[in-house]
Amino acid sequence: MDKHWDITALINAADPAAPQPERHLWLVRLAQWLRHAPATGPGSEAAAHPRTPLPVLRLRHLLNLLDRQDALRDRVQALLRAFWREIDAVALFADFGFGGRTSLGSEVLARLQRRLLPGTPETTDLAALFTLLFEADDAAWIEAIDAPTLARLAPLLGAGLPDWRRVLLDAIAILVSAVQASGTTPALRQRMDRPSLESSPFRQLMRSSEALRTAVLEDRAAETLREAALLRAVLAACRQAADSVTPHLEQFGISVDIVYELDQLRGRTLRIEQLLDCLLAPLPEADFQRLMLALLQSLGEATGLRALLRQHYSLLARQVAERSAETGAHYITRNRSEWHDMLRRAGGGGAVIAGTTFAKFAITALGLSAFWAGFWAGANYAISFVIVMLLHWTVATKQPAMTAPALAATLPAGGEATPQEIEAFVDRVAQLIRSQVAGIVGNVAVCAPLVLVLALLLQAATGSPPISRDAAQYVLHSLTLLGPTALFAAFTGVLLFASSLVAGWAENWFVFHRLDSAIAWNPRIVARLGPHRAQRWAAWWRANISGLAANVSLGMMLGLVPALLGFLGLGLDVRHVTLASGQLAAAVGTLGWQTLLTAGFWWCVAGIAATGVLNVSVSFLLAFKVALRSRNVRVKDRSRIGVALRRRLWRDPLCFVRPPPEFG
Repeated sequence: MDKHWDITALINAADPAAPQPERHLWLVRLAQWLRHAPATGPGSEAAAHPRTPLPVLRLRHLLNLLDRQDALRDRVQALLRAFWREIDAVALFADFGFGGRTSLGSEVLARLQRRLLPGTPETTDLAALFTLLFEADDAAWIEAIDAPTLARLAPLLGAGLPDWRRVLLDAIAILVSAVQASGTTPALRQRMDRPSLESSPFRQLMRSSEALRTAVLEDRAAETLREAALLRAVLAACRQAADSVTPHLEQFGISVDIVYELDQLRGRTLRIEQLLDCLLAPLPEADFQRLMLALLQSLGEATGLRALLRQHYSLLARQVAERSAETGAHYITRNRSEWHDMLRRAGGGGAVIAGTTFAKFAITALGLSAFWAGFWAGANYAISFVIVMLLHWTVATKQPAMTAPALAATLPAGGEATPQEIEAFVDRVAQLIRSQVAGIVGNVAVCAPLVLVLALLLQAATGSPPISRDAAQYVLHSLTLLGPTALFAAFTGVLLFASSLVAGWAENWFVFHRLDSAIAWNPRIVARLGPHRAQRWAAWWRANISGLAANVSLGMMLGLVPALLGFLGLGLDVRHVTLASGQLAAAVGTLGWQTLLTAGFWWCVAGIAATGVLNVSVSFLLAFKVALRSRNVRVKDRSRIGVALRRRLWRDPLCFVRPPPEFG
């Protein structure tokens, strides 16, 4: 057999007098021998016990070998005595699995460091050595260790271990101190409900743990049980107080750092419970096994980033989606009157975008550098979008990212949707698509003719077209469907979706920091504005912060993102359906009516149609996916929704385009 798998040779290599890193490295090799199997065959030990994990079989083989050969057993026990003499075992139970950082961002950086930088066995920290000794997948075979094997293993591992009860008590003291510190921070304490804090559970923690420590070390069994029960009750009260923070966050704004701190607090209270189980058990082997499984679960999460971010941003994502849903509900038309109102408001938006189109050509004509051309183009878009918002008009492409969360809000969160709910959802989709069609038609039907009329009037007044023939030819070349228009339109859909996230985040930030209350009641602001005006300003900002953030961020992204990506050599541009229609109309005004007879013009028309579809569909699908995840809508329900949509499209395709005749 290869020496790597020869356990006798491995044990003979154990040297209690070796330097600490070599002894730790020997333990790592022993764990690898348990974990990794040689090639199996009909006569192998795995074949003889197919239902028992191979590491468990190897562990039994190791114990049998040590029982038969006292010299080998003495060598291993001597090495373990040296190990326990120099290692900090408390760190494993008190620190492992918990961030030493005070914020989620710091913890992400720490996990990246642990993932990228190699560990070293030259350490006295058992928590650091644990990551070299074990892998997360070891949980499967450790859970499979039977009670007789555990009973045989305990004396071997405990050789030279100082009073293990004192180790557990020290770990409990450290964990209690951390829980008390977290629970009394202003960020958490001020968001806990008053009834949960009436008994002052966080202040009781230290007293209770000290009383338990005294009872355990003085071997007072009855008092130990009583103090342990009291500590468990205090821990439950602490968790209840921590749980009361979440409703406050949902109402008054999310902070991912607070969510992270809450998660750490709950995890530490549960770790204390696990240590208490080990401390109080007459035969603690099984409880130590369960504790080991919990540590291995933490090991699997120690370097993971996706699960960490998904867990702590899920509540923020839900709040962003729900705040967008409140806004998006206003963009869904349910009857003919609302549909006509959407057309009217979209027409107003198209009129503003007509002015935006000429301003864009003027900025381009200045010949600015790429960054400043992008900056002023973005400012032009942002100002135009804000004007549209303040006049209560609409730009159709901004609707989908807002309406998708409103759509997802009609589905049950976490539960299975009924057939009636699925059909109601499909009805809502039809209403949404009709709204988008009305918005795009209203935007384009006003923007393009208005730009053309203004271009002709300016040409008649000045004797020259408002844009040059070169600029007009460039428009025909850039908007054609035969070029990268579809890719750029999809990319613009991503920016539209990103602006909805910015809007939700900005509103959450505004609410979390209670800026509406600050504007209404801050003494300096009240002294400057007067009480009534301060109240009006507070209400206005609370009602419009989301829209302002969405429109300003969208405008600046449309202008700046292509310029910034150009510095990186990525030739991505933006294609916005309403702006594109205005640009094409301006080009026709310069090149003349004969342009309408060319194939290039109609390829541009096709490109604008594709731009509208991709602007809307990409931003909607991204926002809808986030909304579904934030509400924990079941995967099965997502497939049922797809089937229902296809069935409705086959049966009545026109319902997605125009309001039904019975709308009145």
